[in-house]
Amino acid sequence: MLEEFKEFALKGSVVDLAVGVIIGAAFGKIVSSLVENILMPPLGLLIGGVDFSQLRIVLKAAGADGKGEVAIGYGVFLQNSVNFLIIAWALFIVIQGMNRLKSKPEPPAKTPEDVLLLREIRDSLKR
Repeated sequence: MLEEFKEFALKGSVVDLAVGVIIGAAFGKIVSSLVENILMPPLGLLIGGVDFSQLRIVLKAAGADGKGEVAIGYGVFLQNSVNFLIIAWALFIVIQGMNRLKSKPEPPAKTPEDVLLLREIRDSLKR
């Protein structure tokens, strides 16, 4: 059983998947930082100095102790939606590029001389 696990864990696809997950997590952090720190502040400024992370609909105000507020944080949702769109677009571009590299059609193989000769003989016999 240990040998089977070792064989499974050391297959190239498992290692590639692990590398992809690690790079994907790092890429997600970069995109989150891009959206939160670079894209959203100017966008908020353009629409009247709005901080998107603070946008919310308060359903129940906080008590005297400042706790117990119930709110729908749609600003954070908007930021996460922008994060998702950027990541999805980047992955789409990468996958599209990979598919273009993979799908180059191979030139048709040259027909061997013996096949050409046999075709000529066949065509001659038909006539």
